[in-house]
Amino acid sequence: MSADQRTILLTGVNGQVGFELARGLQGLGKVVALDRAGLDLSDLGQVRRVVRDVKPSLIVNPAAYTAVDKAESDVGAAMRINGEAPGVLAEEAKRLGAALVHYSTDYVFDGTKDGAYVEDDAVNPQNVYGRSKLAGEQAIVASGCDHLIFRTSWVYGTRGKNFLLTMLKLGAERDELSVVADQIGAPTWSKTIAALTANVLAQSVTGPRKWWPKNSGAYHLTASGSTSWHGFAQEIFDLSGLAKMPAVKPIPASAYPTPAARPANSCMSNEKLIATFGLRAPDWREALQLCMTAR
Repeated sequence: MSADQRTILLTGVNGQVGFELARGLQGLGKVVALDRAGLDLSDLGQVRRVVRDVKPSLIVNPAAYTAVDKAESDVGAAMRINGEAPGVLAEEAKRLGAALVHYSTDYVFDGTKDGAYVEDDAVNPQNVYGRSKLAGEQAIVASGCDHLIFRTSWVYGTRGKNFLLTMLKLGAERDELSVVADQIGAPTWSKTIAALTANVLAQSVTGPRKWWPKNSGAYHLTASGSTSWHGFAQEIFDLSGLAKMPAVKPIPASAYPTPAARPANSCMSNEKLIATFGLRAPDWREALQLCMTAR
């Protein structure tokens, strides 16, 4: 199918990743980009109606319930948006003969592994958010539709609510910040996620007829390298240009209790992504520097 005949349905266009995808997917087809008013994943009937009206050949779904701590007391909404809605999208994609790109999380793992997680490692989410995202993954696989599930981690950018913007706000207000130093992961810029997604999808356009059945599955997609939340915060301030830098004090996660448990190790290997598509994400520091200059 040529690009002028291809329709791409993009959800969550106002979110961190959706905003970047709306720009990065240009040239791959006609992008129908919808915000929550146009496609509310909590309304499963609307999800079916919109997909049937748009008749896309590709659905890209970055929309999600992302309030990790709130999900502990809002289980129904988290499961509906993160678990059930992706299943509906997948069922409708299967019915249309379309493909689905979906985003998941490091939180499907329990964080006890010594070393980076690979796609086939046992899942064991420790919070409601992680369980809801895993349910979405499982529903997509069960549908039998052609799909790519990209698991990412510690997403940040120049819009929305994220660690980068929180640190910059608090750093301008306080002389000292206490930041968790015993949780490790890969801070991943939303624009990196969008760029790699677009590059993969460009390969699907020029690839052989059986590209989707051959490549369907889960892939880890994060920045290269790893750090702690404390290390991430320190790098943010080193690049920030703030006239007065706050002191960043390392603390254990036990000193900063949250409603939702977080994995101590969120590191995920990107080797499958590299081997399959020939794409390697930049080091997290390099991406952060680009993001900071783009503010």
